[in-house]
Parts: sequence; C-alpha cells; structure tokens
Amino acid sequence: MKWTYSFIALFSILIACNSNTESKDSQEENQTLETIFNRKSVRKYTQQPVEKEKLETLARAGMAAPSSRDRRPWEFIIVTDRDILDTMGDGLPLARMLKETKQAIIVCGDTVKSGNAWQLDCSAAAQNVLLAAESLGLGAVWTAAYPYPERMNVVREALHLPDHIVPLTVIPVGYPTGIEKPKDKFNKKQIHYNGW
Repeated sequence: MKWTYSFIALFSILIACNSNTESKDSQEENQTLETIFNRKSVRKYTQQPVEKEKLETLARAGMAAPSSRDRRPWEFIIVTDRDILDTMGDGLPLARMLKETKQAIIVCGDTVKSGNAWQLDCSAAAQNVLLAAESLGLGAVWTAAYPYPERMNVVREALHLPDHIVPLTVIPVGYPTGIEKPKDKFNKKQIHYNGW
C-alpha cells in the first residue's frame, strides 16, 4: 500500500515538473517573435527558383495585413520573367540584385481604393511579405520605388501599370546564400512611457 502511494506521489511530481518545463519552453520559443527578430535584408541568392506556391503564400501573407477602413488597396505583382527583372535591375540603383534573382514581388497601391492611406496599408502588407519570406526560409529585401518619381517610372514602364496603381516597393526574393545575419536593433532609449 505504501509503495502504491509513493508511486502515485512520484508520478504526480514528474507530471508537474514536465508541465512546468513545457510552459517554460513555450514561453522561450515563440515562433512569431523568432521570425521577427531573425528577419534581415537579403541581397544574395542561390540559383534555385522559388516555388510558385511559396510566392503565392507571400502574397497571401501580404493580404493578411491591416488596412485603413479595410479598403485593402494593395496589388501584388509577382515577376519571374528574366527580361523584366533585368530591366528593373538596370533602372533601379538600389535593386541591382534583381539581375541575380529569379523572382520578385512588387507591392503596389491602388489610389482609387485609398487616396490617403494606401502607402501605410501597403507598407504593412510589404512587411508581412518580408516576415513570411523569413519564416519560409527565403531571403528578401525592401527596395523603395515610392516616393522617387524616377524609380516609380522604371517600375511603371516595366510592368505597364495603369495610372492609378503606384509601385511602393520592389522586393527581390530568393533562397539566401547564407551571408546576411540579423541585426539587433533594440534601443531602450527609444521607448517612452506615458509621454516623451
């Protein structure tokens, strides 16, 4: 009888210890935060093309972003055409890596759907694309088209965009070569409580 009680007590302690370990592990391992903290600007890619399903997943992640009054003014153009990538790579000074990758996603804003907040909404969508790329083991980098007229014109002409569609960012995407590392950008001095 004593042996049975001892066994039950020991078994209960083991279960309690195991559940404590699991809750500590779940607190320490937060996939979302891990993805956010590991995101980095990747400019070098292997020659392996990104699968169509993954490219569509990136666009879907972009569409999961919040938007002002739920207008969703974003448009996503997935480019895999070598000539278009090269044309934009030649014309965009900070997006030369387009000539090395096999695909890019251009996040555009529809100024008819939202004339005053499309930049904010599409920026949130673009950030989702970048985070989703990190979570899928891909590399990506934000290269600005907006607000630079000469850069926007390069993208407009390459993609034959209608006047009401404005290119915000060109995001080269690919499998990373593993060179870039995330930066710790945390600065406690930039946190303020209840005012400046």
